Amino acid sequence: MPSDTTVGGGDDAFNTFFSEIGAGKHVPRAVFVELEPTVIDKVRTGTYRQLFHPEQLISGKKMLLTTLRVVIILVRQCTSVSSLSYVN
Repeated sequence: MPSDTTVGGGDDAFNTFFSEIGAGKHVPRAVFVELEPTVIDKVRTGTYRQLFHPEQLISGKKMLLTTLRVVIILVRQCTSVSSLSYVN
């Protein structure tokens, strides 16, 4: 999972939206949830697959507990959480 390390000399704007997953690679602080597995599978295998952390792409019927687990992990890694957004 991504960590909450400071990048770019404390650039809060960057660190607000991205987290480091290692070796200088950064991913958006986002969790994608979809009931239809083929939608998430297209993201996992598509052009932008390198942009997202696989544990933050959630699909299928048993997604509620998985989603909560991932969100809790991400929130615990943040130094400050100002909001959570839900887009339908």
